[in-house]
Amino acid sequence: MEEVFVWQMAVDEKSRFPVVLLKEKNGSRKLPIWIGPAEAQAIAMELQGKRFQRPLTHDLMATILKGVQAEVRKVEISSLKENTFFAKIVLQHGDALMSVDARPSDSIALALRMKAPIFASSELLTDDLDTPDPQESEGEEDDTPRPPTPDERADSARRFIEEIDPEDFGKFSF
Repeated sequence: MEEVFVWQMAVDEKSRFPVVLLKEKNGSRKLPIWIGPAEAQAIAMELQGKRFQRPLTHDLMATILKGVQAEVRKVEISSLKENTFFAKIVLQHGDALMSVDARPSDSIALALRMKAPIFASSELLTDDLDTPDPQESEGEEDDTPRPPTPDERADSARRFIEEIDPEDFGKFSF
């Protein structure tokens, strides 16, 4: 397992689905995970440090865990089977550890709220992405990766939200 962080939010041009891009904390490999619009919004809002007036599902979950004095020790994105990513949330309550099966998008949204590290299986990480690295600049000789600053993360999330087409959320009639 390699520690990763939320590097970018994007929208897949073909499917028009949101994608969360994770990047190795101590490397350059990345992991794209296609997620739903609601989860993308939950991740983007947390990256921007914004809150809704009422708690969203991941905020509620974090509040409950804190209330029962449980801690999210880490999130692990462990495998890809039949085009579905698998993850688990590792919780600690007192001396007891518990592993909970969860979708990667929910796991990431909760990890961000609980300030927990995110890990991904080395086999899932790749260097073969068409997405350019916004932190790499031409002529820069120091290729040591660095996590994005809070402002860079907020800018990435803001761009993601601004580019969302209302059609991405489906059609609703009242």
